[in-house]
Amino acid sequence: MPSLDTFRPVTLSRRLFIAGSTLALLGAGLRATQANTIIGKAVEITGDVSRKHAEHQEGLKAGASLMDHDFVKTGKESFAELALGEDTSLMLGSETELLIDTFIAGQGGIIELGTGQMVFDRPEGLAKIDLTMRTAFGMIGVRGTKFFAGPSRKAPFAVFVEHGRVEVTGGGVTRSVSGGEGVEISAPGAAPGDVIKWGEARIREAYASVGIR
Repeated sequence: MPSLDTFRPVTLSRRLFIAGSTLALLGAGLRATQANTIIGKAVEITGDVSRKHAEHQEGLKAGASLMDHDFVKTGKESFAELALGEDTSLMLGSETELLIDTFIAGQGGIIELGTGQMVFDRPEGLAKIDLTMRTAFGMIGVRGTKFFAGPSRKAPFAVFVEHGRVEVTGGGVTRSVSGGEGVEISAPGAAPGDVIKWGEARIREAYASVGIR
C-alpha cells in the first residue's frame, strides 16, 4: 500500500497548479477590466467615423464612450472631436486613423497617428501630462499643450505648436518646438528639419484640415 509520502508531491503539485491557474484567471480578468475602462467619449462626429475595439467594429456616434485600445477611423470629408478625461481633446481630420493605445486622465499615455491629421488640445495652466504620440515619421513627446500633426502643404508630415512645447524625434534627431513654431519631416525615418515660425495662413490651413474654422 502506498504511503502518505507517495501522495504528497502529487497533492502539492495539484495545489500549485490550481493556485497558478487562479492567478492567471485573475490576471486575465484584471487586464480585461482595464481594457474596458472608459477613458473618454466622442464629442462631435461629422460624416463617416468608425471605432474598432477587440475585433468589433461599429460606427462612432457623438456621446459614445472610448476605451483603451480603441482604433478610430474617419472617412472622406469626415471629422471627429474626441475627449480624453476631463480636459484633453483630439480633433481628427478626414481619412485619419488613430489608435488610443493607453490613456490615464491627468497622467498621460500613448496614442498612435497612422494616417491623416489631428490637433491635440489641452488648455494652458493645467498640470503637465506625459503623453507620447507615435507616427510613421517619428515620435512626439507631449507635456501638455496644443499642437497640430499631419501633412501640411508640400510636407508629408509636420508639427505646429500653438502653445506649450513638444519634442519631435526622427532619424535619431530631436527638435524642441515651442508656441508659434513648426517643423517638417520629409519622409518616414528622416530627421526633422529646422524649427521655423509659421504664418497665419498656414496655421489656418492646418486647423481647417481637422474641421476647425
